[in-house]
Amino acid sequence: MKEQEVLDYIESLNGLGIVPGLDSIKELCGRLGNPQDDLKFVHVAGTNGKGSVSAYIATALKCGGYRVGRYISPTIFQYRERIQVGDRCITKEALGRLMGQVKQVCDEMVAEGLHQPTAFEIETALGFLYFKEKRCDIVVLETGMGGLLDATNVVRNTILAVLTSVSMDHMKFLGKTLGEIAAQKAGILKAGCRAVSIRQEQDAMAVIEKRAAELECELVVADPSVITGIKYGLEKQRLTYGGFAGLEISLAGKYQVENACLAVEALKVLGECGFPVAEKKLRQGFLETVWPGRFTPIGKKPYFIVDGAHNEDAAKRLAESVEFYFTNKRIIYIMGVLKDKEYEKIIALTHSLADQIITVTTPNNPRAMSAYELAQAVARVHRNVTAVDSLEEAVEMSRLLAGKDDVIIAFGSLSFLGRLMEIVEYR
Repeated sequence: MKEQEVLDYIESLNGLGIVPGLDSIKELCGRLGNPQDDLKFVHVAGTNGKGSVSAYIATALKCGGYRVGRYISPTIFQYRERIQVGDRCITKEALGRLMGQVKQVCDEMVAEGLHQPTAFEIETALGFLYFKEKRCDIVVLETGMGGLLDATNVVRNTILAVLTSVSMDHMKFLGKTLGEIAAQKAGILKAGCRAVSIRQEQDAMAVIEKRAAELECELVVADPSVITGIKYGLEKQRLTYGGFAGLEISLAGKYQVENACLAVEALKVLGECGFPVAEKKLRQGFLETVWPGRFTPIGKKPYFIVDGAHNEDAAKRLAESVEFYFTNKRIIYIMGVLKDKEYEKIIALTHSLADQIITVTTPNNPRAMSAYELAQAVARVHRNVTAVDSLEEAVEMSRLLAGKDDVIIAFGSLSFLGRLMEIVEYR
């Protein structure tokens, strides 16, 4: 298959939506020879921070000399980003060849009266095939949603389970309380595997600790309260944690310091599990880690920041970073969200920091909330709001409104940030 044929095929399946459960992915992987059984995994679940923590871990392992596979979602710039080895995306040739193989198996399943696998299940199986083909030493595997019933949870060889911050999101599928959601996230733990979690809110922490004890998983808890020597910055930040003094990271945002401390604990445990990374290489990896769209500066004079704050917890973190880095600055928002997110809570947590809010419709996404509807919701609490017809218009208007000392912040759904960054010519 050619790359466009792959994209068209995946697009044709998006109407299936989210279908939690492992029966379909088990059948699909079984017919493909269970490639996941020949791989070792760092499995990462959580509400926010999965991508950043995975990026730190994968980059440090790569600098340590390992062949590292990485499976991520959603992507920012191009479809092939979701499957990577080292810092290279899956090739167009491999994508087309392996998708043809997977599609054939899916067609056979449907012909036999079985369910059509979802796009995410297909992508997950394809990733396993590619990682096996590339002989990866270890794969850093992000869940799509939840954990227990997520397609990625078909894996058995989990060396380390990593749990980032757990908060309220995807309640329709994961549960209506923090404890219920934490139980789904903790579903990635396997009997006897090692586990690392950020220090969670009490209800979530209790569930995770109980599950780890039931499965006899040794659990390490990363505690951000003991981080010292913090020096914040938009282009480089520094912290001391876990025996690493003056550890430098290039990702901005106050919350990245917490993500880094979780990654430190994960790498220390991996060292005990046969994947040691020398301190010099760990430091190199943290400094080289990039993860676009997470409080990422893409322009100066005025500062132009993009951030994928798409739920309540992420909005809190965004507001905290805006107040911290840009005290007494005039702020202009470009905001786009999906209609199935808690957009009213996102607005409530962020609107007071902005002088002007521009709303956009996330392009090419059936779940997108229209710019007009979003503007109406914002207008209930903020008087300076404008809906625009395109991302190009949003960028142009924000630049006309902003002086060189002001700040433009684009946030909401990750799915529009890649296109916006291209418009701003950031690559």
